[in-house]
Amino acid sequence: MTFPYYASAEQIMRDRSDLARKGIARGRSVVALTYADGVLFVAENPSNTLRKVSEIYDRIGFAAVGKYNEFESLRKAGIQLADMRGYSYDRADVSGLSLANAYANTLGAVFTEQPKPYEVELCVGEVPKYGKPGQSQLYRISYDGSISDETRFLVMGGATEAITTALRETYQPDLDLAAALAVAVAALATPVEHGGSPGTTAPPPPPRELTPADLEVAILDRNRPRRAFRRLTAAGVAQLLPAPATEGDSAPSTDSEPGDAPSADGES
Repeated sequence: MTFPYYASAEQIMRDRSDLARKGIARGRSVVALTYADGVLFVAENPSNTLRKVSEIYDRIGFAAVGKYNEFESLRKAGIQLADMRGYSYDRADVSGLSLANAYANTLGAVFTEQPKPYEVELCVGEVPKYGKPGQSQLYRISYDGSISDETRFLVMGGATEAITTALRETYQPDLDLAAALAVAVAALATPVEHGGSPGTTAPPPPPRELTPADLEVAILDRNRPRRAFRRLTAAGVAQLLPAPATEGDSAPSTDSEPGDAPSADGES
């Protein structure tokens, strides 16, 4: 007589968590942060058709990492839920928190009841109504249905720890759009340090180069009267980012004022 396979509930949940986390970590990173005029989404995504960032409703945006087919089905379900609620009741009744809770319930049910969890992590961003005071809000929904809120920034997928550390050092509240975009792109370009051999100190790897064509950028602009979501083209991103430094920019100037000539021992 053969005995049925047995695994403890704790082991099953641990295996599901490991599966989901590994799937999410394989994806390219997404940064969402608040700036002076709303919410900025920046994703490392060279594709022109497979979007990680999109609009859900008038003042609500959506970003995701992980398996595309899974978070795309969740995105469509969120749009349908928002449209039905806004049509049945009032457009003001559709909020980022209600959508985040709906996503959390769905992911939590899949994680506990289905054989395989969704390998996704979601972000729902919301800006206050036009002309009304209030903070922009970010909600992170994890693969197991856990939900957290943030008013500064969050990072999903890829090298999360390295990018989060870089943002902690450079992020400031109420940045303008160009400054916020530069901070986000610099954080996404942060290299991942790999441990070397014991007793050796390897130099840190140089930052990666990300061009506007490598990025998917969108904003929720609180100053727009109704639909706050706006997607930025590669040309628009290039105009906002600082121009890359050239070799000639770092060369020392040859002009000198009287009295600035170096002394005989080489010191100036």
